[in-house]
Amino acid sequence: MPTLHISIYVLALLIGLAVLFDFMNGFHDAANAIATVVSTGVLKPQTAVAMASVFNIVAIFFFQLKVASTIGKGTIDPIVVDHYVIFGALVGAIFWNVVTWYYGIPSSSSHALIGGLVGAAVAKSGTGSLIASGLVKTIAFIVLSPLLGFIFGSIMMVVVSWIFVGSTPRRVDKWFRRIQLLSASMYSLGHGGNDAQKTMGIIWMLLIASGYPGAKDSLPWWVVITCYTAIGLGTLFGGWRIVKTMGQKITKLKPVGGFCAETGGAITLFLATWLGIPVSTTHTITGAIVGVGSSRKMSAVRWGVAGNIVWAWILTIPASAFVAAIAWWIGTKIL
Repeated sequence: MPTLHISIYVLALLIGLAVLFDFMNGFHDAANAIATVVSTGVLKPQTAVAMASVFNIVAIFFFQLKVASTIGKGTIDPIVVDHYVIFGALVGAIFWNVVTWYYGIPSSSSHALIGGLVGAAVAKSGTGSLIASGLVKTIAFIVLSPLLGFIFGSIMMVVVSWIFVGSTPRRVDKWFRRIQLLSASMYSLGHGGNDAQKTMGIIWMLLIASGYPGAKDSLPWWVVITCYTAIGLGTLFGGWRIVKTMGQKITKLKPVGGFCAETGGAITLFLATWLGIPVSTTHTITGAIVGVGSSRKMSAVRWGVAGNIVWAWILTIPASAFVAAIAWWIGTKIL
């Protein structure tokens, strides 16, 4: 990759923009981690986001940086990466996050970022700049992550129902009000572990392209710490418009259902992060919630709401890519 000659001010601006995206990722996706535990009444909203924020940051000690490597080196050809491409990608992703947050739509920050990278890279160098293997793996998990969440969530619900078949509803509710704290914590851990690394990958791209000392060998630790902290703070402030959609509109959850959805989602996130695959925490928990609801009865799921969410998923990559392409062109004029 050729070394870029950009000013320290532009480099700082783009790193700041990446950290802003990371903060908004946590802000936008706070609902994924806390909606179930809030809607079941186990925790108050402020307590839930504080807990989720802590576990987002604690994830730094649990996961290797495989997802950051996929984003940083496996999505678009490193030779096309420059400050204009990074600028376009981040603007496209931030734009889509703001729009979907405003309308309370639980879309994917991860796929908005990938769409931004694709749009900016194609605007600069055409489709030949894309790395098919990395993109195919990511796009496949647009379908696989909610499907796995659905499967694990519904299996958990069936297993738990079988284990507690002789217990009274009141006793089950009492037990799972406590256990749900563990499942919510594990989901927040998986959320931080997968999502924070996506921004690390973007900054890593930029540092390598700009000739930052040592960046080609490994991701600098100040980037890792900054990104985990930023997503944790974003979660702390919480995107409340989306919490209601995730926790109440898809299906009615009780503590046992919340536990099963969070556990099913956490298993999916841990698996994807271990494999180095950037997945959508939004897709994962939505699939798990639908799985829990449908395991009781199909009519327990509001399929119209779920269908609207799926449409947002379909539009995420092309919409953010389109905005990113425009932002790339603007960036070539102003940066």
